[in-house]
Amino acid sequence: MKRPTLEVLYADLDIVVVNKQAGLLAIPDRYDETLPNVKVLVREKYGSAYTVHRLDRETSGVMIVALTPEAHKALNEQFEHHTIKKTYQAIVAGIVDKDELMVNIPLATDTKRKGLMKPSAKGKEARTGLRVVERFRIATLVECDLITGRQHQIRVHCAAIGHPLLVDGDYGTTSKFMLSSIKRRYNVAKGHEERPIIERQTLHAARISFDHPSTQERMTVEAEPPRDFTATLQVLRKYAAPYASAFDAEFF
Repeated sequence: MKRPTLEVLYADLDIVVVNKQAGLLAIPDRYDETLPNVKVLVREKYGSAYTVHRLDRETSGVMIVALTPEAHKALNEQFEHHTIKKTYQAIVAGIVDKDELMVNIPLATDTKRKGLMKPSAKGKEARTGLRVVERFRIATLVECDLITGRQHQIRVHCAAIGHPLLVDGDYGTTSKFMLSSIKRRYNVAKGHEERPIIERQTLHAARISFDHPSTQERMTVEAEPPRDFTATLQVLRKYAAPYASAFDAEFF
């Protein structure tokens, strides 16, 4: 297995901000500490690492790691007071009608499905702001502002409003996105097997804004989405672009 590389977006004596690869753990695995993860990679490169927040294993994107206890404390306080702004890009199934909406649905541990969450009136407060960026015939690209930071929050909230991630084996209906699912008369060459465009959750942590723990300067760091995410958007634009008119829809 190829050892993951650490893409550093910003670094100084207090913090490191990385663009985490999809498939890379944020912190050491509970059962197998030999699995590559961001915390250990940062520690190897910079000598120390304190976890400030996490991303799901299959979620790509921007992630902050503190290098000192003082920076760790200051950033944790910002998370507690909701002054850190985290924005994600998500490709969700179906067409989201409203241009903007606020999802305010409490979340709790799903006792019937280990490691997963569910909407629950008895759960903890969870709020996600959604903005439509681009619509397709079968999907929508949205930006999600994570106001609270519950486990799997965006994934559960999107599913709860009827628009699960386009690819999400836990909260959606499929674990991979295939070109054959939207391209008419798609044929695979004899002896070959179709490869998925993307086979992990269609979620990317695109941007984070925070106050630097030492200088208090407001900072914003952005991470470009990886190839599988952008390839999915390219395929949707080509084969699932919105109909220009009712006439076009009738004769498509």
